[in-house]
Amino acid sequence: MENDNSPLEEEIKLSDTLHEHHGFKADPGQSPLRVDKFLMSRVENVTRNKIQQAAKAGSIFVNEKEVKSNYKVKGGDQVKVLFAHPPYESLLVPEDIALDVVFEDDALVVVNKPAGLVVHPGHGNYSGTLLNGLLYHFDQLPKNSNERPGLVHRIDKDTSGLLVVAKTEKAMTNLAKQFFDKSSERNYLALVWGDIKEDEGKIEGAIGRHPKNRLQMTVFEDNSQGKEARTHFKVIERFGYVTLIECKLETGRTHQIRAHLKFIGHTLFNDARYGGDKILKGTSFTKYKQFVENCFTLLPRQALHAQTLGFIHPSSGEKMSFKTKLPDDFKAALEKWRQYAQHKNL
Repeated sequence: MENDNSPLEEEIKLSDTLHEHHGFKADPGQSPLRVDKFLMSRVENVTRNKIQQAAKAGSIFVNEKEVKSNYKVKGGDQVKVLFAHPPYESLLVPEDIALDVVFEDDALVVVNKPAGLVVHPGHGNYSGTLLNGLLYHFDQLPKNSNERPGLVHRIDKDTSGLLVVAKTEKAMTNLAKQFFDKSSERNYLALVWGDIKEDEGKIEGAIGRHPKNRLQMTVFEDNSQGKEARTHFKVIERFGYVTLIECKLETGRTHQIRAHLKFIGHTLFNDARYGGDKILKGTSFTKYKQFVENCFTLLPRQALHAQTLGFIHPSSGEKMSFKTKLPDDFKAALEKWRQYAQHKNL
């Protein structure tokens, strides 16, 4: 069998030492569901056939016992996919990937990540990530609590913008504490569907995994089902059917801005995972539909950019602040909406 770099497609012979590639705990209210379907809704970029191959290889375990693909997962079950080799994302290899370095000194480096670049290896993305590039350009980066060298925080693959990377143990500890204590400053520019009524506001709501689509995050009224999260927003420019806003993170949850904006009915423009790649506001005219499709082509990803980043320097104690320009794809889509809004109002 050819190796396509997918752990669920390889033929595995179990050994005494097994490595966990995926692990999930079924929610208490989980109704009985085949384990292959359960894993499909939780593992990104995987097919049912690959999961069934893993089951045939004896690599799927529930509550530490090997199961077949037709096993019915129940509430509280611990489901794991175990293989005899380490996860590919753990095999970090330096790669000569160009980095847009905004600032660098002995303690840290600030990079401007382009959209489309994954921050660290994970299932389906085992190479070609920002972390592979960092390992090539910088020696002996300190590991964070997840064993990922240099990384203090992350942004999604299709979000562009600023990241700070620690180059020393002291910097890693200090910066990680600033992010944990919510004392760092992170502002994003976002283009969202709809005309937001308020000029500014705050979105509050605990964020956790969506109970049905585990690749999404969702907002819960009950904090026990998610982690508390707060996002502040301010309107920058209105275009009628879409609005440009600035978002300031008070907390830093997975997909926080994306989930919070969907929660208030203003999904990010062209955010495919959260339904923003469809026309959510506007007219039924064919010309309008074509206009939006053209905008999607110009900006083929969610309209989210990590524009500013601020923190206290771990060595000097100086307040550091960085700002980066909007990338060309975002600017092009904005200009089209600006022209459309002006024409519409004539």
